[in-house]
Amino acid sequence: MQHSSVLLIGGSGFIGSHVAARLSASGRHVIVPTRRYHRARHLQVLPTVQVTVANINDPAVLDRWLSRVDAVINLVGVLHSRPARPWGPAFEQAHVALPRMLAQACARHQVRRVLHMSALGAAIDGPSMYARSKAAGERILLDAKELQVTSFRPSVVFGAEDSFLNLFAQLQSFAPLLALGGIDTRFQPVYVGDVAQAMVDALDQPDSIGQVYELVGPHVYSLRELVRLAGEYSGHVRPIIGLPGWIARLQALMLELLPGPTLMSRDNLDSMKHDNIASGLYPVPPHWRPTPLEAVAPDYLRPSA
Repeated sequence: MQHSSVLLIGGSGFIGSHVAARLSASGRHVIVPTRRYHRARHLQVLPTVQVTVANINDPAVLDRWLSRVDAVINLVGVLHSRPARPWGPAFEQAHVALPRMLAQACARHQVRRVLHMSALGAAIDGPSMYARSKAAGERILLDAKELQVTSFRPSVVFGAEDSFLNLFAQLQSFAPLLALGGIDTRFQPVYVGDVAQAMVDALDQPDSIGQVYELVGPHVYSLRELVRLAGEYSGHVRPIIGLPGWIARLQALMLELLPGPTLMSRDNLDSMKHDNIASGLYPVPPHWRPTPLEAVAPDYLRPSA
């Protein structure tokens, strides 16, 4: 089983950029659709990557590009949506409707191989809209009989361009203290390079078909510990205060109402009702040797001279 051409959906993002680089290094032709060219132009330097401006939520666009590839990788995900039951409209579009359209389009064009990015803790009865919608989209693809699907469930992903440790480092660079909800929730952070390599390795691996892999790092940390490490590595250690549940939800609501990117939402807090660590219900990929956070994060969080 060899796949030489890949449609990489969500390829302009943090994880997608690493996946694109590894696919290109393996000699595969990679098509990266994006609504905004400037978000993906850094990928143009990769010799086998083609960036195209397109709306991937349009079935005609999926038809056009799936006719030119023999595999597809779906990395699309969003962190925030307006509240609704069982999930909000942004989650519906990105996590449920897109996988459904993708399954149908792949069947039309006989593109069988699909790699899909889910999320650690995804569950149809999960505590958050995010977890429920991620589980629904994953199930749509795994249940598509025409497809050969492998799904990946990473914990929080770290790396030089991450929006997790970098955010807490930035906040501590100017805030006298950090007051946060969910401070005792446990995470098992995984390095972005390991996530990308696991996906590329699985592409031509028949034994991975039908599998759901949990992608987790070697160590478990509380949110408090991760925030403290971000401050330590960036040279700005601040006091960290855990907020009671009702105050944390009020804080999250206020952050939702502010203009600009949402730093924390009530749904994020709901996700943190459960620890974000390996469940033991699913395997890790074969030969999985995850990179410790301490081996990478100090280098990219270190303040510039």
